[in-house]
Amino acid sequence: MTPILIRPYTLEDYDKLLDVQREAFPPPFPEELWWSREQIAAHVETFPEGAMLAEADGIVVGSATSLIVQHRHEPHTWAEVADNGYIRNSHQPNGDSLYGIDVCVRPSWRGQGVAQKLYEARKELVVKLGLKRYLAGCRIPGYHQFAQQMDANEYVEAVAAGKLRDTVLSFMLKQGLHPVAVLDNYLDDEESMNKAVLVEWTNPAFG
Repeated sequence: MTPILIRPYTLEDYDKLLDVQREAFPPPFPEELWWSREQIAAHVETFPEGAMLAEADGIVVGSATSLIVQHRHEPHTWAEVADNGYIRNSHQPNGDSLYGIDVCVRPSWRGQGVAQKLYEARKELVVKLGLKRYLAGCRIPGYHQFAQQMDANEYVEAVAAGKLRDTVLSFMLKQGLHPVAVLDNYLDDEESMNKAVLVEWTNPAFG
């Protein structure tokens, strides 16, 4: 196995990050939804610790972006929590939770532990900063296949119980995160029926 290094990304990494996005989200995925140079600059300037890059043999194979928020269980959208991808107006340095707004892995490197390494780094950052938890709005891309049979809460319960498998939520559960609430109209996402699941990992120091 090729060692995977997690390090902060900088604006100098933009072209490499864009290559990962192009490979992970090819057409007809809208190009305007890839990270822009301005957004990457905002991540680095606003919260550099949350801007993470995965590298193997000098090749950028994945990335993850997070910010700090004050946790509340109220409904929200990705655009609201991510400040439309810029995080400047939504990052709360004195908040109590790390919130992940993006994980991207090259398809050619999936299944080789890249995303897991990024999530481990996020947990380590939670502990290092003394935050209470890690949060994310988790896609449920398998839900559209069952939407006529059950509501989103029932689907999440079935995946959590191991009765169904969802490519994203099942992975999150393996990382030790647990479902908190279904978020309606979280993101324009046909597979997830525009829904997401707020998932949480608790810092053991606060468990």
